[in-house]
Amino acid sequence: MYAVISTGGKQYKVEEGDRIRVEKIEENKGDEVIFEDVLLVGEEGKEYSLGTPIIEKAKVRAKVLRQLRAKKIVVFKMKRRKGYRKKMGHRQYLTELLITGIETGKEE
Repeated sequence: MYAVISTGGKQYKVEEGDRIRVEKIEENKGDEVIFEDVLLVGEEGKEYSLGTPIIEKAKVRAKVLRQLRAKKIVVFKMKRRKGYRKKMGHRQYLTELLITGIETGKEE
């Protein structure tokens, strides 16, 4: 079973047991996070449920593995023939999650 969730302005396709890195979530290592913004739930080769925009009562449970930072990206600005150069860097804060369960919200 897989689901598509929305967090941090991005969408992620997840299955149970997946490890994903999302934009920082203010939780501690070992805490459980519940995502209620589930956009789609389905199984390979079977019917799927599509939300409008989200599926009511569907949840994805995850466990926080660690807080980390991504690799540095270089932001370089320059205007030719003007002598203007500006070099900056950025490292995004991330949270690594382990998907522990997907609930469809349907009575089965």
